[in-house]
Amino acid sequence: MKINDLKKRTSIANLNFIKERVQLKRQTVKKAVALSMSSVLTIGVLAACSSNDNKSAGAGSGANDPKKQVTLRVEMFDRGNAPAGQSATDNYWTKWMQEKFGTPNNIKLEYVPVPRAQEVEKLNVLMASGGDAPDIVFTYDSNLVYKYVQQGGLADIGQALDEYGKNLKTFLGTDTLEYGKFDGKQYAIPAKRVQLGKYASFIRQDWLDALGMQVPKNTDEVYSFLKAVKEKDPGKVGKDLIPLGMALAPSSYEPIIWPFIKKDLTEEEKYTQRMQLGSRDYPILTAGHKEALQFLNKLYNEGLMSADFALDKDKKKLNQDVMTGKVGLFSEDSVNPLNATPGVYKVLATNVKGAKITAVDPFAGADGKHTKPKYMPAGMYILIPKSSKNVNEAIKYLDFMAQKDNYFKIMNGDEGKDYKLEDGIPVRIDSQETKDKFFNIGDFIIISNGQDLGSEEKNIKLDSKSYPADIVKEVEAARKISNTDTEPMLRFQRPIQAEVKYGTSLVDKYHELLVKSVLAKPADFDKTYEQSLKDFMAAGGQEIANERKAAYQEMKKK
Repeated sequence: MKINDLKKRTSIANLNFIKERVQLKRQTVKKAVALSMSSVLTIGVLAACSSNDNKSAGAGSGANDPKKQVTLRVEMFDRGNAPAGQSATDNYWTKWMQEKFGTPNNIKLEYVPVPRAQEVEKLNVLMASGGDAPDIVFTYDSNLVYKYVQQGGLADIGQALDEYGKNLKTFLGTDTLEYGKFDGKQYAIPAKRVQLGKYASFIRQDWLDALGMQVPKNTDEVYSFLKAVKEKDPGKVGKDLIPLGMALAPSSYEPIIWPFIKKDLTEEEKYTQRMQLGSRDYPILTAGHKEALQFLNKLYNEGLMSADFALDKDKKKLNQDVMTGKVGLFSEDSVNPLNATPGVYKVLATNVKGAKITAVDPFAGADGKHTKPKYMPAGMYILIPKSSKNVNEAIKYLDFMAQKDNYFKIMNGDEGKDYKLEDGIPVRIDSQETKDKFFNIGDFIIISNGQDLGSEEKNIKLDSKSYPADIVKEVEAARKISNTDTEPMLRFQRPIQAEVKYGTSLVDKYHELLVKSVLAKPADFDKTYEQSLKDFMAAGGQEIANERKAAYQEMKKK
């Protein structure tokens, strides 16, 4: 796939995005805005806030007529994976929530769909639309949250949380809630993250066996495996063979890049040679980063990885390629391929007789470490726009989810129908009805990333028992891999203003650097990488680097 082809197809995507904005009845914007929403956000959020300066952040139950029904609008990720007869915003659980919470409280619930792969862009549009923004929105991007805080776009929810969120506060705990405080005020409710491990890799074990090879234990052995797959085609795939499955997604490139990153760094180098863009650290200025992209460039030019990876941000094509038996090795979000939805492993086994995947940890640097990032204990940031008139109702909605019986019900369904108890642990019943019922439960119960049964021991048992017996071993292996040689995110004592300003747009610039570098001819790699890095730094990267250096010096003086 050539760069010009990518640009043409990207332009089509941008045009579609602009059309969606027109449907929202807001002013048409130029195509460049789709790549960097910061200017729209600045104008839109400030306009929205200025129009609501006289509205109380605690407005809601006390401000409205209690006899008048309130409409509470809630954002919902749409992954395009809904079973027939359901949608991300109209399904068993949205109806259950209306029946059990909405109707008894004289609240009409309205769920607003947002494509998962475009969550930041669409959230910016929603926030810039003032009164049209849902009452509950969310993001994984802490810099974006702070940008909204600075521009006065979020409600201070501290008082409402104290008054209406008793169960929510108990469930989350003080440590998790601290991640939602900015400038000393509670502007966000961070979801509790139960599993901190991020990534694992998966290999076609049947192909390994056919090749007479062992599981690769370092990056050099990965290359040898990929070469053997291409040359010998152990699965008899033919022209569609993909030795290494890739998407333009962190779960694909981070497990490969991080092992290349130099480890013997000073504390100052660690803090100043990374940048927090969105919800993750990028080691873009750290020694080893260029070498990592050069390795990917080698794989691409030798036909060893997905040719169209740059067009696959949501991993749909990667999943499809794995499920149809074309891929020899790929990396993913921990146990995702083993989950019932979208059922990557199960569909693969159905499509290809004898196909078997094994969880592996193959990428390692010169130090032998399989370095990979891990999550913060806080998950997504749940926000209430300042324009909302229903802050109290929004907190009540989240608090209802946090009540012990409700939380357990939403996570597990009905005993005997959706789950059975084994040693006090709820085990999901493997039926199509139950699968359809829970297809997006993780996106519905936004206060929790994963199910928390109250203790680490129970959570570990739950994780194992939630899968069919024949893949429990792979689940346990994937979880272990995701927690091996992990690298935590670095936190400064104050937000880095330049990251707040440029973080979201620079994710696009980083992807541009990655794509151009990987697709370049080997002879052109150096100049392509250096020019792309120069463009990245000129687009705000240099300001981030300068401020991180200053912030580190401030931190060491205290």
